[in-house]
Amino acid sequence: MTSKSKVYNLTLFIRLLGYVKSYKNIFIISIVSVLSLSVFGALRPVVIEKIVDENLTANSHEFFLEYIILILLLLLLEVLSNYSFIFNAGLLGQSVVKDIRVQLFDHIQFFKMRYYDKSSVGVMITRAVTDMERIADIFGQGLFMIISDLLKMILVASVMMYMNFEISLIVFISLPFILFATKIFQKYMKKAFDEVRNEVANLNSFVQERISGMSILQLFAREKIEYEKFKKINERHKNAWLKTVWYNSIFFPVAEIFSSLTLGLVVWYGGMNTILDETASLGELTAFIMMVPMLFRPLNQIANKFNTLLMGMVAAERVFKILDTNSSINDSGFHNASEIKGKIVYHNVNFSYNKGEKVLDDLNLKIMPGSTNAIVGLTGSGKSTIIKLLNRFYEIDSGNIFIDDIKIQDYSISSLRRNISFISQEIHLFSDTILNNISLQNDDISFLRIKDAAKEIELDSFISSLPGGYNYNVRERGLALSTGQRQLISFLRAYIKNPQILILDEATSSIDSESELLIQKAIEKITKNRTSIIIAHRLSTIKKADNIMVIEKGKIVESGKHNQLIKNKKGLYKKLYEAQLKKERVKEIN
Repeated sequence: MTSKSKVYNLTLFIRLLGYVKSYKNIFIISIVSVLSLSVFGALRPVVIEKIVDENLTANSHEFFLEYIILILLLLLLEVLSNYSFIFNAGLLGQSVVKDIRVQLFDHIQFFKMRYYDKSSVGVMITRAVTDMERIADIFGQGLFMIISDLLKMILVASVMMYMNFEISLIVFISLPFILFATKIFQKYMKKAFDEVRNEVANLNSFVQERISGMSILQLFAREKIEYEKFKKINERHKNAWLKTVWYNSIFFPVAEIFSSLTLGLVVWYGGMNTILDETASLGELTAFIMMVPMLFRPLNQIANKFNTLLMGMVAAERVFKILDTNSSINDSGFHNASEIKGKIVYHNVNFSYNKGEKVLDDLNLKIMPGSTNAIVGLTGSGKSTIIKLLNRFYEIDSGNIFIDDIKIQDYSISSLRRNISFISQEIHLFSDTILNNISLQNDDISFLRIKDAAKEIELDSFISSLPGGYNYNVRERGLALSTGQRQLISFLRAYIKNPQILILDEATSSIDSESELLIQKAIEKITKNRTSIIIAHRLSTIKKADNIMVIEKGKIVESGKHNQLIKNKKGLYKKLYEAQLKKERVKEIN
């Protein structure tokens, strides 16, 4: 929501109310509670007026006990109404937010990777967590509170006019000034809350990124520099909040001054009428003294609750902006990939992450079913991009990719990805048990099936040796395991899926020799009788591949078996292979 947007967004508000339909009963109870709370509160001064005029002033005890009981009953009903209102309004707010949060999470799961490339994780977390709580406050602390206060003001004003019109006019004279001040206050608070939400998102994003990359900060001794950066961001966040404090510190004292002045005028004028003219009774004056705060305090509270409502509306607009984002991959394919054999063809494929910067340039390649294929090349040549396009993480700019002579766009995305297993060098494990990280809590995958698969690729002994075995919790991002161990878990996760196409993206890089031996054995097992694509960092691991494709500047420049390519003295593969051999020899000497 920009600073130029309207303070009130009716369309957005109506959209929010659409989520209330599922909780009609709770909504109705909340409204009834609000009405009751206002009515019972406005009736108390009326009864007090009766007690003063009919009992205290007249020195009579008639109906005195009944009035006292009535006062107590009104207080009890007011308390019960307040309880019902607070509970049901809060319940409604959390129920609505639960639905929006689920919808948001479901929506973002299908976004293209390009969206996440350009979006901050911290900002996304702010939208999914912090902003959601602000939306809940719309119902729990904002909307119904405002309705309650407005009703109370209307009822109290009506009672005032009924009791004594002249004194009522004195009270009402100051109302336009407070309403004008409230309008100005709302306008500036709107801008302030926009700024606050922006700074909260920036703060979350900064902290999340630095915590995730703490090892890099420490390695390069960036602590002091990042500390100074954080101080500046935190200062901006503080200043944004101070604006809201500043506006509050101006408005509420002004409102309180008007309330006190009005009360003073009521006491003076009403007292004069009571003593001199007898046009007002002592009971009326007493009731007015009670009702002036009841009229002005809700007005102040409306401004305060408006802050809450405004923050919620700002948060809602940000959340709905994501919900309205159409970044999902087109999933109109009708072919089921469950019966694919694994023939893959790239025909004149062009792709760029940024406009004008080609990563793949008229790429052509062919992979036969059941074969083991390797893709090698210099860093930035486009190796990993080839694989990302096959999974439809990104959409190609032009050209076509075929699986079994069918365009990948013609397959449903879910069936396509079910038949492709992807093992990356960047292994992501969830904070859960090894068992759940392998099955991903798929009820169709039993423990026995996982254990048998682990035995097949010789990983069962390694997992069983861990404390708790398959129930060992790997903690956040799998930090309880070494890089090699995490990679082994990812291999088992891919193998249990029983894919027709297996992709290994530099899966053996940055691991210890012991883990590499296990991984090599696992690779031999899981690549058997299925189409396999290996993006290799260590060229020694792909000597047995059926076909090795060499990519340079987004094009395949060489292809063939290892023995064929190594004979081409001018070829890129031979240069890469010999350069890597030299590095390994230097390491051995050192």
